[in-house]
Amino acid sequence: MDRIDAMKVFVAALDEGSLAGAGRRLGRSPAAVSRALALLEANVGVRLLHRTTRSIRLSEAGERYAAVCRRILIDLEEADMLAAGERSAPRGTLTVTAPVVGGEEIMRPILDAFLDAHPSVSAKLYLLDRPVTLIDEGIDVALRIAHLPDSSMVAVRVGEVRRVVVASPRYLASQPRIDQPADLAKHRIIAMTHFGLDSWSFPPVGPSAVPRAVSFTPRFVVNSVRAAVASAVEGHGVTRLFTYHVAEQVRDGQLEIILKDAEHAPLPAHLIAPEGRLSTPKVRAFVDFATPRLRAAFSRLKADAER
Repeated sequence: MDRIDAMKVFVAALDEGSLAGAGRRLGRSPAAVSRALALLEANVGVRLLHRTTRSIRLSEAGERYAAVCRRILIDLEEADMLAAGERSAPRGTLTVTAPVVGGEEIMRPILDAFLDAHPSVSAKLYLLDRPVTLIDEGIDVALRIAHLPDSSMVAVRVGEVRRVVVASPRYLASQPRIDQPADLAKHRIIAMTHFGLDSWSFPPVGPSAVPRAVSFTPRFVVNSVRAAVASAVEGHGVTRLFTYHVAEQVRDGQLEIILKDAEHAPLPAHLIAPEGRLSTPKVRAFVDFATPRLRAAFSRLKADAER
C-alpha cells in the first residue's frame, strides 16, 4: 500500500468517524485499514489517531496532518480530471456546507435538483452554524452569510440578508411600546448564541460613530433557530434572527418586524469555493446550477420579509 492510498484510508476514517466505517466505504478489510494507518504513523513518526473499540480521535499532530492530506487528495483529484479532459462531465462526490436552516430550506432542494440533473454525481451536505475551514474540512462549496475577509476563496454573491428584531403581534399588544433599541431593556428577550446572549448592537445615530449596545438579561436562551422562532410566535418575547429565518411567519402575520429604522446594513450571501476548485466539473456545474436558483430564493425571501 503506497502513502497516497493510505492517506485516502486515513481521511475516510475521519469522514466516517470510525475505522470500520472507512473499511465499508472503501471496501477494505479491518486489517487493511489498520495497516494503512500504521504506515502513515510510521512515516511521520508520531501517533495520528487515538483509537478505541468504538471511536477515533485525532491527536494534535493528526489534526495538522489531516488538513495536509485533504489538500493533497483534492489536488490529485483535480489533476486526474484535468488530465483526462473531463471538464464537461461532472462526476464524483460533491461536498457542500450551509447554515442549518438555510441549508434545510434553501440549499437542500437545489442540491436535490442538481443530483437529479447529474446522475454521476453524489453529494454530502453538512448543515453547520459555524465557520467552516473549507480546505481543511474537505468542503467543495459553502453557502456563507457574512462579510467575507480577503482570501484565496472564489466567491459568487447570491443575495443579502437582514438581521431583524421580531415579536408576535399578541406580545407587542400587551407590552410597552418599542420605538428605539433602548426600549428592549424592558422586554422579555429570547436570545441565541450567535446573535448576542446578553446584549445586541445597533448602528450609531447622528454624528456618532459608536454603535448602540442594549444590554439585557435574557428570559430564554436557546441554540436552535426553530425553537427561538416558535417561542416568539407563541408570544413569549422578542428575538433577533435573519430575515430568512422568519420570512414565512412575517408573511403570515405570526411575527412582526420592529425597529426597522435601527437595523444594520444587510449581510451578503455568497457561494464560496477554494481557489482552483471551480476547474473541477462537479464544482463548476454546481455553482452554475445553484447561483440563479439561490438568487431567486433570496429575492423571494426578501420580498416575503418586507410585506
